[in-house]
Order: sequence, then structure tokens, then C-alpha cells
Amino acid sequence: MWVQVKSAPNLMIAEMWKEFFEGEGIPTRILPDPDKPGVSELASYRIFVSQEKAHVIEEVLRKL
Repeated sequence: MWVQVKSAPNLMIAEMWKEFFEGEGIPTRILPDPDKPGVSELASYRIFVSQEKAHVIEEVLRKL
């Protein structure tokens, strides 16, 4: 199961988070936010990680 850990205002920021988390060895998915529709790169996005890795995300974000 996947859980949302972050949201991003656009695709560029969402991809930045995805690359950061995957650099830490955490599989990541980004999906458009259905609550805030937009067009292409201007749409809001949600960042998801596997539920088993959510605690690792908390540690990584705490260190930022």
C-alpha cells in the first residue's frame, strides 16, 4: 500500500522530491492531485511512498 508523504505545487517540485527519496533508496510515485486540478506541469501533485518505508521518510525529512 502507498501512503502520501508530501504534496508539490507543480511537476518540477514533485520530481525533485521523487529523485531525492529514490536517492535514499525509497521507491516513490507521483500522481496528480485530484483535489487541485491543473494543466500538465502546472497541476499540483502528491508524492507517495510504500507504507513500509514511511518511517524512513520521517527520518530523512527530520534531517533536512
